[in-house]
Amino acid sequence: MNFWSRFKFSAPRRNAPPDELVIGRLRSDLEGLFEVANRMTPPRALQGTVVFIGKLLHDDPDTVQAELAERWARHGYTPYLRWNRPQRRRSHQEYPAQSAGSWQADALPADEQPHQIIAHPAVVQVRRSNARINLVLFLATLVSIVVTGTLSSSEAGEPEPLAQGIWLAMALMAILGAHEFGHYWAARRHGVAVTLPYFIPLPLVFIGTLGAFIRMQAPVRNRRHLFDIGVAGPLAGLAVAVPLLLLGLALSEVTALPSDRVYLMEGNSLFYQAVKYVMYGELLPANGRDVMLHPVAFAAWFGLLVTAFNLLPIGQLDGGHVVFALIGDKAHVVSIVLVVLLAIAGVLLWPGWLTWAFLVTFLALRHPPPLNDITPLDNRRRVLAGLVLLIFVLVFVPVPLTITGSEMTLW
Repeated sequence: MNFWSRFKFSAPRRNAPPDELVIGRLRSDLEGLFEVANRMTPPRALQGTVVFIGKLLHDDPDTVQAELAERWARHGYTPYLRWNRPQRRRSHQEYPAQSAGSWQADALPADEQPHQIIAHPAVVQVRRSNARINLVLFLATLVSIVVTGTLSSSEAGEPEPLAQGIWLAMALMAILGAHEFGHYWAARRHGVAVTLPYFIPLPLVFIGTLGAFIRMQAPVRNRRHLFDIGVAGPLAGLAVAVPLLLLGLALSEVTALPSDRVYLMEGNSLFYQAVKYVMYGELLPANGRDVMLHPVAFAAWFGLLVTAFNLLPIGQLDGGHVVFALIGDKAHVVSIVLVVLLAIAGVLLWPGWLTWAFLVTFLALRHPPPLNDITPLDNRRRVLAGLVLLIFVLVFVPVPLTITGSEMTLW
């Protein structure tokens, strides 16, 4: 459903500055790239982390980061570029330029120290992943969906249950695959090491899968790359889900709702409601009637639901990538607010939101920064970000699923 980074920027432990000899070597490699005015040691970071404060000597931060990464690799360090915000440094141990050794530059005025370069004591070693694992999980998930869909169709008394299960599996795997490979190819295009998708089978439960994810094996270079990788998945998934929804609804029928059994009813987003109205000329459900979804339509509806879940602007979900690319560290505040709203929605609307609030809190609310956090999004990406957030509003489903004919609500 989204992508995860295995590269940790910091750790909750007390940091101590590295040896002065190491600092000197790191500082020497900054020549021609960065003018140092000060340095500090962040207290809660990986052992040996040090921050150089000053200003870039090049107009392109990406060029500085790439060149410095090559220089620092031999010392076992990775550079992260940041804006220098004094309020973040109040609890940090600082070393003024005039007392830090003769190798440092003369102290710059505070308003001429706009940048930080964080020397992170680790260099990513990309490990080659085993594609056979991805293939086995893909096949297992495919079989899981077929079996789950077949059994569900059989229990509902639908004709040709195996065919129903196959239709469901083919449509759903196409949507999930498009979503994950959207992330994958965008990452590859920007030179980011990434694994193939890992599909997650969940046999005999609901639809037979928990979705899929890819793993980032190295940090993203800048916010623009982060944005491109983040939005590529939902947009690719939608490009497949929307035509399949139209096809599936064309194969579906509007009938009277069952009165003799408990059944599962899907929730309506603004987009899904509008498409049904265009297809059938009436707002559904209404007057005891609704669409009895063909498996392709149900798979497409589920694909839209997955898109909505992933576009939640929280943490490391796809929507979290978009918001972080837009506003940086302030995205953490947005994540906290959204988790609180999800918990409230879990009490008032759908208990499943409580599960989601727990999951996103457990997995990560704070988004890891890119290597270069200085270069902002360009106007074209800002416009696209607005469109992506609009898509989230259109496909969001307040109550995704209910079991009608019972007081239970499906989690």
